[in-house]
Amino acid sequence: MELFDVYPLYDVTPVKANGCYVFDDKGMKYLDLYGGHGVISIGHSHPEYLSKIKRQLDQIGFYSNSIQNPLQKELASKLGSISQCKNYNLFLCNSGAEANENALKLASFQTGKQRVISFHKAFHGRTSAAVAVTDNPAINAPINTQQEVTFLPLNQIEKVEYEISKGDVCAVIIEGIQGVGGLDQGNTTFFKALEKVCKENNVLLILDEIQSGYGRSGKFFAFQHHGIEPDIITIAKGMANGFPIGGVLISNKIEAKYGMLGTTFGGNHLACTAAIAVLDVINNEKLMDNVNNVSQYFIAQVKQIPSIKNIKGKGLMLGLEFDFEVAELRKKLIFNNHIFTGGAANKKLLRILPPLSVSTIDIDIFIKALKEHLN
Repeated sequence: MELFDVYPLYDVTPVKANGCYVFDDKGMKYLDLYGGHGVISIGHSHPEYLSKIKRQLDQIGFYSNSIQNPLQKELASKLGSISQCKNYNLFLCNSGAEANENALKLASFQTGKQRVISFHKAFHGRTSAAVAVTDNPAINAPINTQQEVTFLPLNQIEKVEYEISKGDVCAVIIEGIQGVGGLDQGNTTFFKALEKVCKENNVLLILDEIQSGYGRSGKFFAFQHHGIEPDIITIAKGMANGFPIGGVLISNKIEAKYGMLGTTFGGNHLACTAAIAVLDVINNEKLMDNVNNVSQYFIAQVKQIPSIKNIKGKGLMLGLEFDFEVAELRKKLIFNNHIFTGGAANKKLLRILPPLSVSTIDIDIFIKALKEHLN
């Protein structure tokens, strides 16, 4: 049997990783400024993370959600505290796409309606409803397009108000900062108006913080830059440093009912242990302070490079926009300088999503390599 060939692959085979570095099967060391799509939050192979997972494996790795699992309650408590989102309840699942599926389902249950408003260049996942609210026709099969979705431009609240006034919208779903789409984001005026029109019309506001959450923007959630309180928040990527997990933070105004949501693997003992370890490290090592400090340094450095036409994003969720497509630049950075970076739907954008523990020394290595290729 062969693998189903859906990924264009770079000819690099990582076999080991530590901190902000990855090592391939030939012993070559790579600086990781992409973190596997922003998944690696506390650095590869963090000793506290490894220790907690190994200890948990010696006890119990998995059992179903039909029994008591105190680790779920510990995770919910610590997440509520560090995120300052205590007025929410946590549902645990396995991925970001699954988190968004459940968020959309909850919104439809709660309102009795089914149309969703999403935004141009949005990416919310590849499963049924999640891909339907993703603005990419190439990955939407006919079965997905049955969903009732309206795509609107960011920062044009009058268009949102007009669609909501029709009375059939159950949810507005929006990324705190767009990831795959290219680091575009709503401004504070737009987010505040969005919150207001949703509350006035029995429409649930879903904040997709799957990539922009977990401290990556410099606050725990990117929406917190705008002083709003969404009805539902979805999380996944940085949540367990590479262990598969996702979650939905649900306003305590929304009533839970038995059987309403469910999952086989979500919230298992090993996943919860990994996620608790991540929160402990973020808190104990003050990684959100590091995000803001390193981000400030990074932006100051890249502003001095004339070839960079625009700097997008916040914290350590950044995009460098050029007046040329960056595919070749990414290849040169990987194969000549041994540095991983990311791309986006915007082909002229280089995406930077390092571990939150990245240092200014690491940034200097990248800046030097970037200048080599741009001069």
